[in-house]
Amino acid sequence: MLTASGLAKSYGIRQLFADVSVQLASGRRVALVGSNGTGKTTLLEILVGLVEADEGTVVRSRDTEIGYLPQDLGSSATGTVREQVLAGAGPVARLAERLADLERRLATPGADHDTVLAHYGEAQATFAQLGGYALEAEVNKVLAGLGFAPGDTDREVRQLSGGWRMRVALARLLIARPDVLVLDEPTNHLDVDSTAWLEQRLVAWPGALLFVSHDRDFIDTVANRVIELTEGSTLAYVGGFAEFVVAREERLSGIKAAAAHQAREVAKVERFIERFRYKATKARQVQSRVKTLEKLERIEAPSRRELVARFGFPEPPRAGRVVVELSEATVGYDDGIEPVISDVTLVVERGQNVALVGPNGAGKTTLLRLILGELTPTAGSAQIGSNVKVATFEQHQADELDENLRAIEVLSSGIDFGKRNVRTILGAFGFPGDAADRRVGELSGGERTRLALARTMVEPVNLLVLDEPTNHLDLPSCDVLEDALVAYPGTVLLVTHDRHLIRSTADALIEVRGGRATWHLGVDESVLVAPPITRTDSPDRPGGNARSERRRAAARRREEAGELLRRITKLERECAAAHAEVADLQHRLADPEIYSRHEDVRAVVSAHEAAVERAASLLARWEAAVDALEEPPGDGPPA
Repeated sequence: MLTASGLAKSYGIRQLFADVSVQLASGRRVALVGSNGTGKTTLLEILVGLVEADEGTVVRSRDTEIGYLPQDLGSSATGTVREQVLAGAGPVARLAERLADLERRLATPGADHDTVLAHYGEAQATFAQLGGYALEAEVNKVLAGLGFAPGDTDREVRQLSGGWRMRVALARLLIARPDVLVLDEPTNHLDVDSTAWLEQRLVAWPGALLFVSHDRDFIDTVANRVIELTEGSTLAYVGGFAEFVVAREERLSGIKAAAAHQAREVAKVERFIERFRYKATKARQVQSRVKTLEKLERIEAPSRRELVARFGFPEPPRAGRVVVELSEATVGYDDGIEPVISDVTLVVERGQNVALVGPNGAGKTTLLRLILGELTPTAGSAQIGSNVKVATFEQHQADELDENLRAIEVLSSGIDFGKRNVRTILGAFGFPGDAADRRVGELSGGERTRLALARTMVEPVNLLVLDEPTNHLDLPSCDVLEDALVAYPGTVLLVTHDRHLIRSTADALIEVRGGRATWHLGVDESVLVAPPITRTDSPDRPGGNARSERRRAAARRREEAGELLRRITKLERECAAAHAEVADLQHRLADPEIYSRHEDVRAVVSAHEAAVERAASLLARWEAAVDALEEPPGDGPPA
């Protein structure tokens, strides 16, 4: 569908990458990973045709449709949510408009009535063949999966926040079903529920998929290929994120071993040259070895530029044992609607790391504002503990940094570091050496987020409140944040959709859903993988309680979907191995020498037939599992 080879791109004297090749085909779901600033977004833009490469070619099959979701959208979208998403259907949407026009003409009979009727019949048949009559249901299913309540589909897109507009754009792409789907950080504005739904959708994607993500769970579930953009080039791996990590470490270990072996051999030759350089009887041997070294292609072990954080946070002021206490607290807004969250009773103790999870719009931000004293409960009580000092990080803080300041000035402004070295702290957050003197205006979006996080986390406080801190971070930066949260000696309240970060750092969860806030001691996996349900709340003003039957249905769907996803992932790996075996046997059958050994031929032919049969059987089982995953549940609203 799409093949790129020899791609190179530079900005001024800085070369992002060179000799990059990418192949996308139906059924191939590729995750593109790499550090901030390596050029992932630029590579995506080259592949979709928005940016020209300095070198190389991109070849797209004729009539190939490409859909692209960037990290940042413009504000030009008009019309309602439903109209924007329906427009993604392309020919089907245009055919629906034609049918409506023909129906209006048939309602006022004229001389051309028979001709119009014939055209209407043809258009109707085509519309049905293209699945047009199921389009409305599909749009509702996609919007519900991405968190929209039924009443929100008729709202104007321009009234929505940037995150919800991004969901509209994603829904439009899913309805359009392009041959090649390219997504740049699609989970940035999704909650845990919508991320789980999107995973299920993309696992069954029939075309080619290329995406950038920092979410390990998302990559591991969706991808069957990983491309790493590192040191100006790309390396491809088969499998999800777990397989990628193992294969990368094996490759690096092999290169290091080969480089070490070569270095030992070179040292041995150099010692020989140095020892016999001036001995006439050894002159020929010395010259031979000198020429060998000159022609030798040296093996260089790749430098590991990933961020490795070592934190030494000062002991924060000691807070009381109880940091936050809510007792039967209810909170809402002064506009007459029912409460956002009701009857919340929980206690956060000193030193705990607590993650708030739940669908967007359920009230996580409202709960944080209640905890921080920015909202007053309409019933019950909400108290912050004694001697609690708070620092908060919000998603927009990175955009508010002064672009003229250097990184070291941003970090040190207004903070007494005592004996701590500011540059050492900046180095731990990924700004070593001269990078500490770079101005904010020169930093990428991910680097700005990392700097804003560093500024928040070095505050001498004992309660950190972090709202979606991983948005726009790369995987190494997420590791930095993970290490920092583990090392932080105070209390943390964390809002994030990154399930890996939650598992690695949290020791308790607050699940905000259906107007309630439920405390879970430890990390309850069923809370993290809960699939979305049809929402009754609004993107901008949550409300309403989930019914018990809906919750039971959601639990059943969660269990079934999780089992299907595990089966699909296992079958994909078995299919890949079976197809590799078929390819290997075909290669052996293509070797003319094998036909001089009749017994070998029969054995290979027999093995080839068995491998083909096994690959076909595995493919059929995979398709059946994917179909089962796509089927709407029989008990409850579609996911």
